[in-house]
Amino acid sequence: MSHSKHGIANTAVADEGWRRMVRKNSPRVEEPSKDDLEVGTPKAWAAGIPGVLHSMVPALRDMGVDRSRKTLLAMNHRDGFDCMSCAWPDPDHRKAFEFCENGAKAVTWEATPITVESDFWAEHSVSELRQKSEYWLGQQGRLTEPVHKPAGKDHYRPVSWDEAFAILGAKLNSLKSPDEAVFYTSGRTSNETAFAYQLFVRAFGTNNLPDCSNMCHESTGWAMGQTLGVGKSTIVYDDFGKSDLIIIMGQNPGTNHPRMLTALEEAKNNGAAIVAVNPLPEAGLLRYKNPQEVKGVMGRGTDLADQFMQIRLGGDMALLQAVSKRVLEAEDANPGTVLDREFIEGHCEGLDELKAHLARLDEDAVLESTGLALEEIDELAERYLKADRVIITWAMGLTQQKKGVAAIQEIINLLLLRGNIGKPGAGASPIRGHSNVQGDRTMGIWEQMPPVFLDAIEKEFGFNPPRKHGTDAVQTIQGMRDGEMKVFVAMGGNLVAAISDTHAAEAAMENVEMTVQISTKLNRSHTVVGEEALILPTMGRTEIDRQDSGVQFVSVEDTVCAVHPSWGKVEPVAPNLLSEVAIVSRLAQATIGDKVKVDWAGFEKNYDLIRDHISRVVDGCENYNQRIRQDGGFMLANGPRDSRTFHTPSGKAMFTVNDLEHVQCPPGRLVLQTMRSHDQFNTTIYGHDDRYRGIKKGRQVIFVNPADLARLGLADGQFVDIHGEYADNVERVLRNYRVVAYPSARGCAAAYYPEANVLVPLEAVADGSNTPVSKHVVVRLEPTGVNKVAGTSAKA
Repeated sequence: MSHSKHGIANTAVADEGWRRMVRKNSPRVEEPSKDDLEVGTPKAWAAGIPGVLHSMVPALRDMGVDRSRKTLLAMNHRDGFDCMSCAWPDPDHRKAFEFCENGAKAVTWEATPITVESDFWAEHSVSELRQKSEYWLGQQGRLTEPVHKPAGKDHYRPVSWDEAFAILGAKLNSLKSPDEAVFYTSGRTSNETAFAYQLFVRAFGTNNLPDCSNMCHESTGWAMGQTLGVGKSTIVYDDFGKSDLIIIMGQNPGTNHPRMLTALEEAKNNGAAIVAVNPLPEAGLLRYKNPQEVKGVMGRGTDLADQFMQIRLGGDMALLQAVSKRVLEAEDANPGTVLDREFIEGHCEGLDELKAHLARLDEDAVLESTGLALEEIDELAERYLKADRVIITWAMGLTQQKKGVAAIQEIINLLLLRGNIGKPGAGASPIRGHSNVQGDRTMGIWEQMPPVFLDAIEKEFGFNPPRKHGTDAVQTIQGMRDGEMKVFVAMGGNLVAAISDTHAAEAAMENVEMTVQISTKLNRSHTVVGEEALILPTMGRTEIDRQDSGVQFVSVEDTVCAVHPSWGKVEPVAPNLLSEVAIVSRLAQATIGDKVKVDWAGFEKNYDLIRDHISRVVDGCENYNQRIRQDGGFMLANGPRDSRTFHTPSGKAMFTVNDLEHVQCPPGRLVLQTMRSHDQFNTTIYGHDDRYRGIKKGRQVIFVNPADLARLGLADGQFVDIHGEYADNVERVLRNYRVVAYPSARGCAAAYYPEANVLVPLEAVADGSNTPVSKHVVVRLEPTGVNKVAGTSAKA
């Protein structure tokens, strides 16, 4: 069915001519075929005028001039809304256009006037929708009414809000134990919603609160928590401009957080050196053409990486240990001149053990693990030794390794050696992907919240929350698979597509009695459901939230612990939508009623009431209502950053010892990583192009080094089946993928997420954090049965 049968919201922002234009353009939902795929040359720079065009053309086409103006000019501004596509911090001095290409795409995707009308559900069965792609589902428009799929039926049907809450409340109350329910959270959820949601779940009686952080930066939280006492960044935005050296590891800022490129450009202009450590030579690591600067529009732009280290997948821990070893050797050669002895003696412990361990480091094993030359490692060590202020920043390229926790602990070791924690221009900088994934955790969205938080809940609300740890994302899939969980509720997100081992995850989701999705638009998780299913539509962050006490705002926490308000700027796409806070409040009333002394109805009427409770429960959020209304919000306290205090058992920062384990790749195999394309945000697919990597009109590709293709007897343009190999001998395969010869690290390959999740076993998780190991998947490539080589392709 085309969009011609979908409704266009009757808002004041759209005149009839614009409505006709949107309808005319809606056939773009059609998917490209395998034969449409074009492969060109990878780009050597990011952003520039093309970034502007790829931002504005879809926005103007899909939202119109007025709605585009109201949203894009308000995004990431003090009186506007926070971008939902990443957690990058906002500078103090903001430009008129404080958004990036992917931020504009995220707003266009959410603020579309196209809606899913009531007749859609009768025309499309769940079975039919399941055959559709993520792209097609997302393009159907905004959800505007609750729908219910009864047990034994294959269609959703529209229901009233009262009926929807009655169905869900009755189901939850029918369970033998609250632990038979699980409540997932997406990182898009605001602080107010997250606090109310976890409060309801714990009042219901369970700590089953998995979230998207379980699949991304959980390794960061464990590594930094054990070594520094806090699992968050130890820098602020301005530290980038004060740094002498910035080491970027396992991330692609040009696609995943493009506004970071401006901070890197500012650092370069101030004299900083940048080292990029990554298996792929991403455009955003190499050169940036700032579209708001003359040299970015008319000139070459800014060269970013002074040194690019093309490391093998899983080699980061070995590299970091090798650099730390060289720092210690330099201190031995010139005692008292290299290490920050005052800092180490006053604030750290474990140096002697680390020194003895690294003295035995096998250099040959380092070279084999990293795929780097000795001279490259020496060059990085020299850069580190010359710099007084060093930032090391990373993302999922590290966290989703088997030894992800250990690799991040090695980052902390290296920073501690020269006192690069708790001083301007220096520190540990994990870059979060979802816009409030860090804030959700601060507000209590975690299956393992510490006793001090639970004690504060008990003191504030008068009930004793459960103390037994709940399940994380992987454990949730396992629990549903094994029949231990009966109801799955998701506050946003798309878990069945985001999690590893797609077929196992889908089978687990279908094994529960009820699935519930609180969402703005359709995705895969609405089509892979339990016996019974509900979809509860919610307002987006771009929309004005009117409640009984007036227009409401919410708040979010970014990747450097800054908390700020977010105000919607456009009318809701439909009058029947509820905010996330309203949905939580009404669900709580329908499920637990007055069993606990919480003013759920008051929460919905005035979000200040929620913030008052936050101020008394959440450490660091005292006087929340007053501080959040300050210009720009406020900064959460951070012991390592602010005062070099460390909330570890010893009260000191911990050097750690980690055994280097190089995982050999069997002959004839490759190690694969999953990754985003430039036209997507997490599982949301905006389009089928990945222009920085030269891909157009397709996603079924695997990137392989030309030397590896020759070794394997394959050719660029050939079609292959990608077989995942794991100890359980379960067949995991992606079929009919086009091979793209690409300058990846030798022995390493890459394919797009979430499609390649099918290759990642559910049990393949990082030591300590239980995060899926999506950055080290052993695969073999076999020519597709009826094979052909693609012809000459056009440039992207």
